[in-house]
Amino acid sequence: MKNYLNFEAEVKDLETELEKLKDPYNQDGIAEVDTQKISRTQKELDEKLENIYSNLDPWQTTMVARHEDRPKSKFFIDNLFEDFIPLSGDRYYGEDKSVLSGFAKFKGQSILVIGQEKGEDLDSRIKRNFGMMRPEGYRKTIRLMELADRFNISIVSFIDTPGAYPGVGAEERGQAEAIAKSIECCMKLKVPTISIIIGEGGSGGAIALASSSKVLMLENAIYSVISPEGCATILWRDPKKMLDAAKAMKLSAKDLLNLEIIDEIIDEPLGGAHRDKEMMLEKIKNSLSKNLDQFKNMSPDEIFNDRKNKFLKIGRSKGFITNLEELSSLTKQENNIYSLIKSQKLIVLSTIFFAILLSLFFFL
Repeated sequence: MKNYLNFEAEVKDLETELEKLKDPYNQDGIAEVDTQKISRTQKELDEKLENIYSNLDPWQTTMVARHEDRPKSKFFIDNLFEDFIPLSGDRYYGEDKSVLSGFAKFKGQSILVIGQEKGEDLDSRIKRNFGMMRPEGYRKTIRLMELADRFNISIVSFIDTPGAYPGVGAEERGQAEAIAKSIECCMKLKVPTISIIIGEGGSGGAIALASSSKVLMLENAIYSVISPEGCATILWRDPKKMLDAAKAMKLSAKDLLNLEIIDEIIDEPLGGAHRDKEMMLEKIKNSLSKNLDQFKNMSPDEIFNDRKNKFLKIGRSKGFITNLEELSSLTKQENNIYSLIKSQKLIVLSTIFFAILLSLFFFL
């Protein structure tokens, strides 16, 4: 049974009609299949999907990113990689089932695969904690990323989480520290790291694994510092203003690519990734292969510096610094506006000094 979003009512009606037309054993008994009407209905359905999905607002995009039929990390791991060997445990506390991780082969190349998994049905979602990782999950991935770095193995992460788990137990076991350590680990690696945001990229739960050499994003995925409902609750004290929050947060793939926070958008099939999972597999496979090839001739130090410079440049392209390549030195830079401020300070101080001299001259 297909699941439809609230703005897909017309799509649901057309697909229901199409299924009836394709079934010769309908309520009226055996009947001929009207191929011309099927073609017209299919064309109308495609036009309707094109019209809806080319004009999604940020909140509708959020709903698509959360669609329960959307392909999850486990689906991609099972179908993109060979000889996947899952590894468990953080060697401190226990196993976190909200994240799948292990070594596999991709086109003959060894890869460490990490995937935040939400689950497919109610039982698996409870088991996977709805994709919300606990500290032991981050510590497990840190352990495996360091292992991959030691043996020069590239890392691919599938990001799909509402955020890190905010429970009491998780906080007691050091949730914030685990996320910070995970970000630090991602940034210091000297192997290629590629993160693919396939659904929700929520808050620190996502950035802990998405601090990568390349951040790819599915067309209808989202990536934000907080959920739209959480943002609306904080700013307007009204979670129903999630549309306003979603618009202000710039969480869609197009906005994030324009802001240079992500590196590439992977197009989805008409109507979303859940409507043609095989096509989505092929698109991700091609993108992953292309991005991994970019690092083949780079040394470990070049890979490290490329990642560092990428994150240092975020938000600076429209600023006052002209030579962005000098950011990697992390030395103090004096830009034009800073020099102007210093010169203005000098003028003000000189004016005050001469005013004092004049006042002393006249009064003495």
